[in-house]
Amino acid sequence: MRQLKLFFLFCFCIISSSVFATHNRAGEITYRKISNLYYEIKIVTYTKSSSPADRPELEFWWGDGTRDTIPRQSITPNVGPDIQKNIYVGTHTYPGSGSYTMYFLDENRNADVVNMPGSVNIPFYVETKLVISPAITSNSSPNLLQPPIDNGAVGQIFLHNPNAFDPDGDSLSYELVSCKGTGGQPIPTFSYPAANNSFSLDAVTGDLVWDSPLTIGEYNVAMIIREWRNIPGIGTFNIGYVTRDMQITIYPPVNQPPIIAAINDTCVEAGTNLNFTVFVTEPNNELITLSASGGPFVTNNNPATFTSTPTVGTNNGTFNWNTDCSHVRKSKYTVVFKAIDNNTNVQLVDLETMFITVVGPSPKNPYATPLGNSLVLNWDTSLCSQAIGYKIYRRQGSYGFTPSQCETGVPAYTGYSLIGQTNGLYNTTLTDDNNGTGLAPAVQYCYMVIAIYPDGAESYASIEFCGTLIRDLPIITNVDVNTTSNISGAIYVAWGKPTNLDFTQTPGPFKYVLQRKSGNGVFTDVVSKTDLNDTTFTDTGLNTLDSTYTYRIAFSNETPGNTFLIGNTQQATSMYLRVTPSDEQNTLNWSVNVPWNNSNYEIYREFSPGVFNLIGSSYSNSYTDDSLTNGVEYCYYVKSYGSYLDTGLVNPIINKSQIGCATPLDNVSPCPPTITLNGNCLNLTDTINWNYDATCGSDIEKVNLYFKGARENGYTLIASESGLTGSFIYNNPVSIAGCYYLTAVDTTGNISLTSDTLCIDPCPTYELPNVFTPNSDNINDLYHPIFPYRDVQDIAFKVFNRWGALMFETTDIDINWNGKKNNNGEEAPAGVYFFICTVYETSANGELLPRNINGTIELIR
Repeated sequence: MRQLKLFFLFCFCIISSSVFATHNRAGEITYRKISNLYYEIKIVTYTKSSSPADRPELEFWWGDGTRDTIPRQSITPNVGPDIQKNIYVGTHTYPGSGSYTMYFLDENRNADVVNMPGSVNIPFYVETKLVISPAITSNSSPNLLQPPIDNGAVGQIFLHNPNAFDPDGDSLSYELVSCKGTGGQPIPTFSYPAANNSFSLDAVTGDLVWDSPLTIGEYNVAMIIREWRNIPGIGTFNIGYVTRDMQITIYPPVNQPPIIAAINDTCVEAGTNLNFTVFVTEPNNELITLSASGGPFVTNNNPATFTSTPTVGTNNGTFNWNTDCSHVRKSKYTVVFKAIDNNTNVQLVDLETMFITVVGPSPKNPYATPLGNSLVLNWDTSLCSQAIGYKIYRRQGSYGFTPSQCETGVPAYTGYSLIGQTNGLYNTTLTDDNNGTGLAPAVQYCYMVIAIYPDGAESYASIEFCGTLIRDLPIITNVDVNTTSNISGAIYVAWGKPTNLDFTQTPGPFKYVLQRKSGNGVFTDVVSKTDLNDTTFTDTGLNTLDSTYTYRIAFSNETPGNTFLIGNTQQATSMYLRVTPSDEQNTLNWSVNVPWNNSNYEIYREFSPGVFNLIGSSYSNSYTDDSLTNGVEYCYYVKSYGSYLDTGLVNPIINKSQIGCATPLDNVSPCPPTITLNGNCLNLTDTINWNYDATCGSDIEKVNLYFKGARENGYTLIASESGLTGSFIYNNPVSIAGCYYLTAVDTTGNISLTSDTLCIDPCPTYELPNVFTPNSDNINDLYHPIFPYRDVQDIAFKVFNRWGALMFETTDIDINWNGKKNNNGEEAPAGVYFFICTVYETSANGELLPRNINGTIELIR
């Protein structure tokens, strides 16, 4: 009788424990940096109000090997049917830089979670990751502005958005994960809720869409919200995450949810007002409550407002945000609009998520002033004081760019290129001298400037502003290779004379000094001229066959007693042609480094000694001449056509390269063969088949076959076979396990890339008998596998009697059980025994593959 009472008492304790412990519904952990290594955490839980298992404090693990008891700061009852909200707050100083996964684990979840059988006995676990690093100046977690408790109805699309706002402006991403329990491990009984169509989470917006629930009840799902930050000079990294475990209650289908009209994402310039109306309708003509939440409503300066009065059937609300410079950031602000009906059975919801980007204003009043062979650029200080500098972009000629509403910076399609950057809010001047080489006087240079911000945000671009140098220097126009030779080459050089000389400052006379450098050498004087109209020179005795030559003209004032250099022209380099031979073709590439714009190129080929004919044209710096004969030399030169914008200069500007030659040859590797593989365990043979597409190369001489055994380090050539198709049988008495690949070789010795590598895993040759007779007659006295076997590296073998007692175990591949307990104890009586054996066989790539063998052994004495 006493035992029976104890049994009932024991059962009552189990039942009572389950009843009292059934309470956790949802929760999450967020944190904020207070100073240096000092952080505050906030735990939010939603629990079952009617459960006696209240938690005035929680045990919390900080992720650095320490834990604390965190007291509850507040309770909010009746946030939903039988739902209570709890907030716990604690602080902690971390030891230094590192990655810390903080978490709490509470005894039990509430009972009867549909997609988590046995939920009443499953702990509730959530975690949050904090990354502390010298490269991360501040790092607070995103705040989740929508509660993790929501409702839906069978057959109706369910929507939820955590509405995460990151106070540091980090980018956020979202992903579904399994709910976790004991030891922070995924719950084995958990599954995602069943849906008519789909259950998904948008990685960018954070919209959780359940389309649509099948069964009433309570469901739990979990998601991770990750923070991403671009760290200058390092890259973009995940710097932490928050896990949300939320509960969704699905009710019977009694009505339809309200519908919010679509809202487009938008961008707004800081300092302007963003104002628009949100519209919603209710199919059941019920009262609608429309609200909004998100980052704009929790900013420190000028937070946004949303006004709406509940009405029946239709409703609207007004969003208003007077933005300012403090709102500028690279990441978008998320706003979630939420419409709720007032159905007495279940209140259904529609969500509409939009992104708002606040863009810094463009730099104002830019202008360019010519100074020598440079342009001095100026603009006003940014209207936003947190700007940390400016980027300057340039192109030749105007584009007429006007940014669209969400087009920040200077897009590449405009043809503008970044030429410089200034650091500091007040550093609003840049001198463009083309990296020291000088700008071309006859070219219109246009610019745009943007402001940049600490998080990488870019402002709108300034208006285009342009400038042209005063033509007070010569303008080089020709560097034309007239003769190709390694000792007696000749280059024709020409230039336009200056037309805007200031005779007050430079009364003359004047002098041109043509200067030249070879390759990467230094400039030396070639010739001097004192006649302004003498603007040509043929430079001779050059190695134009192997080298490029760069020219410039130094222009000086030669007034007696007042001699000085006025300036140097831009540099122009002779066009250099390289010809690369291949199979029945030559590929031509030429280098161009000149201050004018080349619009197109003509390609000439020698057809008889000294006679070149036009064979094609190109708008780029390359050309392929094909359908040639291998072994025959072909020679070429390229002629360029270009111009300056200044109409007073020669147009077109025509220059030639040196003559370049090459002999086509077959140096193209054939395509790899296609391989198939079949293994035969009975005969211990592998059959390798191949075929070859002749359109990839018709001159295939042979196919090479390579093999690597399972325990070998490298491949070995095992066969060379002719024919575009064929097969080869490889007999390996040790094992059929291994890997194969093929290469093709053409008649000139070119070898293809390798084919696909195909592998054969070992045959399951390790087999165990079902009877043995340990009767000391030297016949079948030891239990061992059936010989022979191959590719076995290790085993784990156990024998049990019919009551489950372990009789024998070994890792000996040959087993060698003598019929005694552990091979040295009492003899096992005759009868049937059970065995389990895991065999580890060597795979084709050398890894061990486990294979389980279970069965019975009849022991006969």
